[in-house]
Amino acid sequence: MGRTVKRPFIGLTAAAAALGMTVSLAGCGGDSGSDAVTLRLVAADYDVAGGESSKKYWADLTAAFEAEHPGIEVDVRIESWNDVDRTVAEMVEAGDAPDIAQIGAYADYAADDLLYSADELLSIPVQSNFLVPLTDAGEQQRTQYGLPFAASTRLLFYNKELFSEAGIDEAPQTWTELAADARRLKSRTDAEYPFALPLGPEEAQAETMMWLLSGGAGYTDAVDTYQIDSKANIATFEWLRDNLVEPGLTGPVAPAELNRKDAFAAFTRGEVGMLNGHPSLMQAARNKGVEVGAVALPGRDGQAKASMGVADWIMGFKENGHREEIGEFLDFVFSDENVLAFAGQNDLLPVTVSASEAMEQDPEHRDLREFLAELPESVLPPVGKTSWAAVSESVKKKVGTAVAPGGSPAATLGAIQRDASAAEAAE
Repeated sequence: MGRTVKRPFIGLTAAAAALGMTVSLAGCGGDSGSDAVTLRLVAADYDVAGGESSKKYWADLTAAFEAEHPGIEVDVRIESWNDVDRTVAEMVEAGDAPDIAQIGAYADYAADDLLYSADELLSIPVQSNFLVPLTDAGEQQRTQYGLPFAASTRLLFYNKELFSEAGIDEAPQTWTELAADARRLKSRTDAEYPFALPLGPEEAQAETMMWLLSGGAGYTDAVDTYQIDSKANIATFEWLRDNLVEPGLTGPVAPAELNRKDAFAAFTRGEVGMLNGHPSLMQAARNKGVEVGAVALPGRDGQAKASMGVADWIMGFKENGHREEIGEFLDFVFSDENVLAFAGQNDLLPVTVSASEAMEQDPEHRDLREFLAELPESVLPPVGKTSWAAVSESVKKKVGTAVAPGGSPAATLGAIQRDASAAEAAE
């Protein structure tokens, strides 16, 4: 996902049955009054293998849309995840914003009043079909600007063969059981990483959030104020330090230096007993012959209060005045057919209720059912806050020191909290 979701989550698919049109365009060229409109769309490339699947998805979708809407053409530009956010930012800075962008973040553009709100673009059936956590994460000041385009969530993955070798019959349901299983994996198997804990700079903010949620808290409190150094969060990192890291259960690479990409690669090589993973990793591991189990993340005394959700976003820019045409196109994008097509080909999750229900009932996607079950109650990072980018970078740079030898979770999380408070004050 826009790199996160995510995650994740995804030139993605969020689906909604387009049961109604926002506006009828018959013979109308939109706000500008012209007879023909070309919408410019910049979208991310989700094909991690370097293929053409994202390009084909958008080519097929736009061809079908244009056939039904002869007054509107859509010009699609596909960019890699390494470039897409920067490309859109440069276009906006140059006064040449695209009509539609499918990227990793929306908050700064919403704060600068550059985006149409969801209710200015979408028909009611489409807008009301988004899963609630994704709608909430797409809001700024109680108005939705970010439209979730693809989604993902996280589960605890385990290597079934290594579990069998270690004599472990069931997946852990509590932190105590997780630590006990990691000790068995270390003593009874050749697993290099009994539990892989990637707190390196690639995506430490995601791994951190998963653990904060499983410890009963999170990055923010009930009124969306940062609470990173809360007692619950400090206790979570003290447990990680004392029960996984110091006993040598997290492998040969220090968590502060272990990136998610490397941890995932080690899992596909059969070197990891357990780690937190997303849907795409399941398929990648099975393609390498690893038999994978996946369950909801354990909490301190039982299942975690929530899983972490991830989403990538699609948005409509005001600059060119094509509100009606953008709305027509996005209603089409969020049809169940288009949402399911994109989610299915990328091992991602639909962002709408109707498409999620359809995927859950499809035997072809039975491996995603655990992920689908977690998404409706998931918690997303505070992506609607313009301060989140700075806070995320602080987490990436600092949080690994909390579990390092001699590390102090209170001191580390306190430093990140000070960075968060400063970033929030500057919003």
